[in-house]
Amino acid sequence: MAERSLRGMSIGAKSLESDENVDFAARKEVTYICSDGHRTIVPFSEDAEVPKGWQCRCGKLASLEESNDEVADVLEPGKPQRTHWDMLTERRTEKELEELLAKRLKMHAEGWFPDYE
Repeated sequence: MAERSLRGMSIGAKSLESDENVDFAARKEVTYICSDGHRTIVPFSEDAEVPKGWQCRCGKLASLEESNDEVADVLEPGKPQRTHWDMLTERRTEKELEELLAKRLKMHAEGWFPDYE
C-alpha cells in the first residue's frame, strides 16, 4: 500500500499551478536582419530599451529591420577573439614548434612515454 501512495508525478516535472489570474508583462517583438538575410525575432518588454544591433546566429551583426543604419556604426568594435594558435604563437616561434613536434613524433615512434609515478 505504501508503494502505491508514492506513485504520481515526478518532482519538478510539471507545475500544478495554472496561468489563471496571471498578468504577463507586455511584450513587443523586434526583428533584426544580418547582411546574409537571416531574420532574428527577439521579444523585449514594452518598457525596455531596444538595442540597435544584435548578434545573428551566423555570428555576424544584425541591424533593426526598420532602420537603414549600418550596425558597425552602432555597436562598439570588440576585441577579436584569440584562438589557441594565437596564444601559442605568442609564446613560441614556428621554428620552435616544428622542432618540438619533430621531437615528440620521434619519442612516439620509439615508444617512449614519460613515467608519471
